[in-house]
Amino acid sequence: MLLVVTSGADADDIKLPDMGSPADAVLSKSDEARLGRAIMAQIRLSGTVVEDPLVTEYINEVGSRIVAHANDGTQSFKFFVIDDPNINAFALPGGFIGVHTGLLEATRNEDELAGVLAHEVAHVTQRHIARAIHASQRQSIMTTAIMLGAILAGVVSGDSDAAQAGIVVAQGSAVQQQINFTRSNEYEADRIGIRAMGDAGFDPHGMASFFEVMSRQSPADLDMRLPEFLRTHPVTTQRIAEARNRARSYPRRPSNDSVNYGIARARMKVESFDSADGAVAYFESRDYEQQNDIEKYGRAFAYQRAGRYRDANRIFEELLERNQKVIAYHIGAGETLLALEQRDRGLATFERAVSLFPRNVPLVIHYGEGLLQLGQADKAHRILLDLMNNVPPTPEQVRLIARAANEAGDTAEALYYLSEYHLMTGNLVGGISFLQRALALPELQEIQRIRFEARIDFIREYMSEEQLKQLQRSQPAGASARNSG
Repeated sequence: MLLVVTSGADADDIKLPDMGSPADAVLSKSDEARLGRAIMAQIRLSGTVVEDPLVTEYINEVGSRIVAHANDGTQSFKFFVIDDPNINAFALPGGFIGVHTGLLEATRNEDELAGVLAHEVAHVTQRHIARAIHASQRQSIMTTAIMLGAILAGVVSGDSDAAQAGIVVAQGSAVQQQINFTRSNEYEADRIGIRAMGDAGFDPHGMASFFEVMSRQSPADLDMRLPEFLRTHPVTTQRIAEARNRARSYPRRPSNDSVNYGIARARMKVESFDSADGAVAYFESRDYEQQNDIEKYGRAFAYQRAGRYRDANRIFEELLERNQKVIAYHIGAGETLLALEQRDRGLATFERAVSLFPRNVPLVIHYGEGLLQLGQADKAHRILLDLMNNVPPTPEQVRLIARAANEAGDTAEALYYLSEYHLMTGNLVGGISFLQRALALPELQEIQRIRFEARIDFIREYMSEEQLKQLQRSQPAGASARNSG
């Protein structure tokens, strides 16, 4: 059901010629964006977001293909992965789409994954949260606030039962009307998602295929637990049949999984084990000569995690020789060579890859980390800054460039990046505090001073009265007087 797993985008920049959706009276697009960012900040603080650049890049590639055919360009989207074995996906207000590692592992092919993402994207483009709240606008403002609080608590904690319970309490006797409304949302998301899948080049049957697999699951098969996906997106025989019928209006495409789909799943499989040895045992259970390239990659990655760098490098080099187009092979080969202290060969591997795939996010991030390990902080700072000036970074990537700047001796820029990190995670007071520390540096250049002061003024415009008071209490007397004018 939608309200337990919602969807998101950054709506502040939306300039849609809106003809006046009644949902705006309850939750405007800018409100959705703010709510989504607030929830996303809490999720990041919980430490459950998967910070693997290869996996994040892949899920955004698939999501972006779908968004290009489901969205008119006025809504931004960001896809991320949650480290959670439960089979589930959700959309937050403002275009943030989350996928659990359990769901990624449960899909049998890329089309099924695309079907889930397309469904969640449709929840966002159709503004189902705002519409659901509008449907219950006879309730008091307090009731609406309680319902939003329940959504927030459920999504952040991962407890969909808590969110659903909050909604039931808030809506009381209107709960059946709400359930009916969310069911209609599910059908609408299916319809729009299937169309986007077909237009994006995926097999539209993938959505119904995944629904069908989930519907066959029994509690006994799942340790007596119903998959989250079934609880939050109820699947009925009628719904599966309707999805199948809609998919038939598009030409049937044979499933042709991308290499990156297999790599993302292999990396998540390795990380799902409590120990690296467990992952190694899993991938060694099948004879090496009988394994396909994805299984071999998983084996090499497990070896790498277990510190068996020579074994890992042997496989990465073999895979790379066979297919130079797979960035993950370059990264694996480069990292294991550096771990084997074959510095020149490792750097050459990364340099060659960067020339083939300039500004590729996972590649530059892993290369930057390798440079930092070798003490080449200046170069790491330079390539990371070039990347982040062209591709919006995640908070963890901003922390990485802060580390590079600090190790390169550029304290002012390191503090600036740490300020940006805190802003991205919703801590406005902390963001300004780091800028103020930078302003106190004796070696600060005038151009930096102007930039940092302008950034503080910009941030203050978005702070609440309580945040401004908290900021004032935390400032030295001189800084407080200067900023209060």
